[in-house]
Amino acid sequence: MAGDFAYKIKKPITLPFLDYGTLARRETCCRVELLLNRRFAPDMYLDVVPIGGTPEQPCFGLLPAIEWAVRMRRFDEQGRLDRVAARGELQPAQLSQLAATLCTFWETAAVATPTTRFGAPDQVLAAARENFAELRQLLPPEEQPQVEQLAHWTEGEFGRRAADFAARKNGGRVREGHGDLHLGNLALIDGHVTPFDCIEFNEDFRWNDVASEIAFVWIDLLDHRRPGLAAWLLNAWLEVSGDFQALAVLRFYAVYRAMVRAKIAALRARQEDAVENLADLESARTYLRLGLQIAVTCPRSGIPVTQSAPAPTLVVTCGMSGSGKTTASTARLLDATQAAAASTVRLRSDVERKRLFGLAPQDKSGSPPDGGIYTTEATTRTYARLHALARTLLVAGWPVIVDAAFLRREERANFRALANELGAGFGILATEASAEELRRRLMARSGDASEATVAVLEKQLTWFEPLDDSERACVIGP
Repeated sequence: MAGDFAYKIKKPITLPFLDYGTLARRETCCRVELLLNRRFAPDMYLDVVPIGGTPEQPCFGLLPAIEWAVRMRRFDEQGRLDRVAARGELQPAQLSQLAATLCTFWETAAVATPTTRFGAPDQVLAAARENFAELRQLLPPEEQPQVEQLAHWTEGEFGRRAADFAARKNGGRVREGHGDLHLGNLALIDGHVTPFDCIEFNEDFRWNDVASEIAFVWIDLLDHRRPGLAAWLLNAWLEVSGDFQALAVLRFYAVYRAMVRAKIAALRARQEDAVENLADLESARTYLRLGLQIAVTCPRSGIPVTQSAPAPTLVVTCGMSGSGKTTASTARLLDATQAAAASTVRLRSDVERKRLFGLAPQDKSGSPPDGGIYTTEATTRTYARLHALARTLLVAGWPVIVDAAFLRREERANFRALANELGAGFGILATEASAEELRRRLMARSGDASEATVAVLEKQLTWFEPLDDSERACVIGP
C-alpha cells in the first residue's frame, strides 16, 4: 500500500494449480490479471509496473526488472462486502445492482464452445471429487462422516443432473467469468458494488457455468447468516436473467463452492499458529455444515438428518394493483426467520409477462389497459408461464412465491390444485387498501416493472372476486 495506490506482487511459488515460478511467468500473469480484471473494474486496475534496483533497495518503474507488480487504485477496505455484511449494513438494493452488473457482464463474456473442456460434465464432477479427496487428507477423523455424506450426495446429485450440466454447456451458459466471486472480492466503491481480483492463473477456475459464479456469492451470504439477502440476490439475478434452468444445478454448485472454502480453510489450518489453526478448522467445519444444510433441501438428498427438511411451499399473492403485493412478498423473502428463506424463489407476473414479449423488467410496453401485452390472451399466457415455472421449481424442492394479482377465483384455484398435487404447502398473501389509497399509490408509482394505471385499477374494481371462506383459511402474514 502506498498513498493512493496498491501494488500487487506475486509470490515466486509453483503449485499444482498455479505457476509463478519464474520472473517471466510472473510478468505474464500480472499482465493477464490486468486485462481480465479491467473487465470488471477498469478504474481500479491501472497498469503493470517493473520493480528494479536490488532486493535490499527496490524501486518501482526501474528496468531491468527484478520483479513485476500490478498497480491498482486503492479503495477503503471497509467497503469490502464481507465487512459490510459483517457490520449488518449490506442492503438489498446493492445486491440488485450487483446482479444487474453480473448479468450485463455475462451477456458479452466469452462463451465456452462445445469442444472445450470448460463446464463439461466430466470436468465438473472431477473438480468436485478433487475437493473431497483433499478434505479426506486435511480434516481430522471426527469430520470425515460429514465429508463422506457430502461426497455421496455430490455423486448422487451429479447423476440426477448430468443431462442438465450438458444442457448448460450446450446452451452457452459456461462463460469466462471471475472464478472467485465471494464477498471478499466485491467492494462498495462510490455506492457501486464492484467485483475485483478475478482468477488469472488457472483457466479451469475462471471458466464456469454462470450458476456456479452466482452460487459462490449466495453461499457466502449464507455463511454470513444473511439468508434473506441470499434470497434477494438469487431473485434479483433470476429476474434480470430469466435463467430459471440454473436452479437445476445451483445446489450442486453451492455445495461445491462450500467445499472449496472448507478446503482452503483446512489448508490454512495446517499452516498457521495454534490460535489461528483452531479458527480455520472451525471455519472448515462451518462450511461442511453449510454444505449439508444446502444438500438436505434437495429432493432425494440421501443425507440422514434428525429432522427432515420441510416440503416446499407455494404462496400466491392476491390484491389489486397498488395494494402492496410486491411489498408483502419482499418482506417474506427478506424474513430471516422463515426456515426456507434463502431458497425461496419469487415469480413476478409483471416481469414474466414482459419476458414473454421480449421486454426487460423496466422496459415500457406502451400498451393500453386492454391491449398490447395486456390482452386477455396475454394474461392467460402469463399465468400459464407462472404455473409451469412454479411446478418445475416445486418439484426441484424450491419454495415459491407467485406475485400476481390473482383477482379471479379460478386463477387461485389452479395454483392451489398444483400445491395439493405436489404435496406442497399453500398460502395466500392477501393485500388490501381503500380505493382512494390505491389510486394515490398508482399515480405516485415509478421505477417498477408494473405498468398498472388508475384506469387499470378501475376495471379491476368491477370484476375482482373476493376470497371465499376456504381461501381465507389459507391467508398468511408476510
